[in-house]
Amino acid sequence: MPDNPSTTRNRFFGPFLWVVTGAGCLAFLYSFLRLDPAQFDSRFVVLVAMALMLTSRITVRIPRLSSQISVSDTLVFLVLLLYGTPAAIIVAALEAFVSSLRFSRKRSIVAFNWASAAVSVFITGSVLQAIFGDVLALRTQPLTARFAVAIWTMALTQYVANSGIVAIGAALKTDEPIWSTWRKHYLWTSITYFSGAVAAGVIAGLVYFIGAYAFVIALPIIAIVFLTYRTYLRHVETSAAQAAQAEKHVKELSHYIAEQERIREQFSQMEKLSALGELASGVAHDFNNTLAGILGRAQLLQRTDDPEKIQRGLDIIIKTAEDGAKTVKRIQDFARQRRDHDFELVSIDQILMDASEITRPRWKNCAEASNIHITLDLQIGSNAMVMGDDSELREVLVNMVFNATDAMPEGGTLTLSTRTIGDQVVIKVVDTGVGMYPEVRSRIFDPFFTTKGKAGLGLGLAVSFGIIRRHGGNVEVESQYGKGTEFRITLPVAKIAETPIIKRELAVEEPDPQPALVPGQAAGRVSPTRLLVVDDEDFVRELLRDILDCENCEVEVAHDGTEALALFREREFDGVFTDVGMPGMSGWELAREIRQLNNRIPIAIITGWGEIVGSNEQRAAGVDWVIAKPFTAERIVELVCEINNRAAASRIENVSTVAA
Repeated sequence: MPDNPSTTRNRFFGPFLWVVTGAGCLAFLYSFLRLDPAQFDSRFVVLVAMALMLTSRITVRIPRLSSQISVSDTLVFLVLLLYGTPAAIIVAALEAFVSSLRFSRKRSIVAFNWASAAVSVFITGSVLQAIFGDVLALRTQPLTARFAVAIWTMALTQYVANSGIVAIGAALKTDEPIWSTWRKHYLWTSITYFSGAVAAGVIAGLVYFIGAYAFVIALPIIAIVFLTYRTYLRHVETSAAQAAQAEKHVKELSHYIAEQERIREQFSQMEKLSALGELASGVAHDFNNTLAGILGRAQLLQRTDDPEKIQRGLDIIIKTAEDGAKTVKRIQDFARQRRDHDFELVSIDQILMDASEITRPRWKNCAEASNIHITLDLQIGSNAMVMGDDSELREVLVNMVFNATDAMPEGGTLTLSTRTIGDQVVIKVVDTGVGMYPEVRSRIFDPFFTTKGKAGLGLGLAVSFGIIRRHGGNVEVESQYGKGTEFRITLPVAKIAETPIIKRELAVEEPDPQPALVPGQAAGRVSPTRLLVVDDEDFVRELLRDILDCENCEVEVAHDGTEALALFREREFDGVFTDVGMPGMSGWELAREIRQLNNRIPIAIITGWGEIVGSNEQRAAGVDWVIAKPFTAERIVELVCEINNRAAASRIENVSTVAA
């Protein structure tokens, strides 16, 4: 029984100790009362002395536990065969008591070991008595199969009973599963019981044949048993040490793998944050440049009265603002968060031919002017049709051709090819340029990553990647420094018989029944056009008001959807301009509410989300136009003309209906 006070005990450990101790006391008392002093002789005294003085000192420690096993089982079995169960119980209990005092001073542990020895021998003797009858009669038939079976039964019963009781106690004390405790610490001790039983059987047979001289042979036999067991135990301890070392290595490896996984997740998060930082840095850099140009030019205009300088300054401000709008569009293209796919059938071969012609000034004219000769090899023959946006796909190929041209500063060959493989079409853009290092190749699709310095924005391939993925395709790149680069685009071939062509429908416009009118006028009408402008940004509302005032329009403004809806219910309007993202009621919700009140009034959505707004939402809300910010005054004037034309057409239709 292990003696380790630092372990966490099970709540049943104490009761189990008392139960076993009580059972041991009963077994010992039962044996003491049934002892027959007349049968004891000098041989019995020698056996008891050997058990208490010699074998109790020949012990071996159990690996991983503080318990020890003595080799006195041979003598206990011999006493059982020669003098019966009561005598064996007394000897086993006394031997366990003496042995326990050598490695434990706790009374409860000593009492438990003493009791478990008594109980296990009591169970063994009872089993032998039940199966074979008188135990003392067994030694009179030492050369029979019945005797051999009895010896093995005795060893097995003693092994199961004794190791089982001790294993249960150890498991409860360490609060571990009983089966795993027995299998780990006591399974291998079976050799002591079986070898001891065999030795006891041999000695009992010799006593039957040659008498007391057999005891002379007992000591060498016991020594052989002990040496055999100790050798076996050394192998067990070596195996246990190797198993413990392997278990330690497994734990260390598991910890290392877990640590590597944690580091990988942290590194992945750092990469994402780094990419986000580069995106924010690039956006901030470009917009700071844009704002610096607009702000500086506006401040200069405040200091001059020269009309020519004012006009030139305004032109520069307009151009700078348009450049900023293009930057925003490229970022939106990179995000590609559109919720619909207004695709139509597109010929891949035609896209390649268009891209080659669009880029001809770059790879031919400009290159030859710099004494650089680039040969374009156009290998077209797929005849593949895909569902997509031709302008977006053309943008991808034009961007890749430009990159390939820049990668051949000393000239080379540029190959554009298409090939159909199964239900996919493969487009290749191959150059014989300088190629890329692995670290560059791994980042070419990252936003704002560029190798062109200030000459590149770093969004071209990131946008291209987003376009191809939105088309259900994939982009792969193979490159080796000094040996050129190959971009491979894969797109799904359109199933023409099954997929209807979806034509882009960004605005629902009716044919003009009358010639276009001047803004602010309508057929048979002299009153100004009444318009409702809704936007939560003050400067946007004021800008729209100023533009519309210049076109002889009567404008009412509202800062949110709730105020706009109240104005619409109180007054009559010819058209509505509204933002999308507003606190409370969004522009889509406002448009739907207005449509319930008037299903024919023109409604224009003006939004900073650009192409992210899908035509499905536009149709669901009954919106006629979607205008992306920043907008131009010319576009607003065009919408006013269209609103007037629709108002005129509506009046003509109403007059015709009345006349009929």
